[in-house]
Amino acid sequence: MPERFVIHLPVLAGDLPGAVRLARVLARWARVLPYTDPGETTVSHEDDQGVRHRVFCDARLTDGRRCLLRAHHDGPCTRRLANPR
Repeated sequence: MPERFVIHLPVLAGDLPGAVRLARVLARWARVLPYTDPGETTVSHEDDQGVRHRVFCDARLTDGRRCLLRAHHDGPCTRRLANPR
């Protein structure tokens, strides 16, 4: 198996909810790029990067794909995002 590397791209936010929102936007945008895995997106405090908070649920669905909802969401996992109407 060839070697693989992970790129860590620090982006600063003022608070944890803001960091999670920004991470979700960036991760969803990055899905258009090959070899990205937005489901593994996490955020951490700058001075405590070993404690990470998941952004997406990322649970495996019956079809083998992953849930696209936020971490710790209510209700069943799905690939469809809720319509914000």
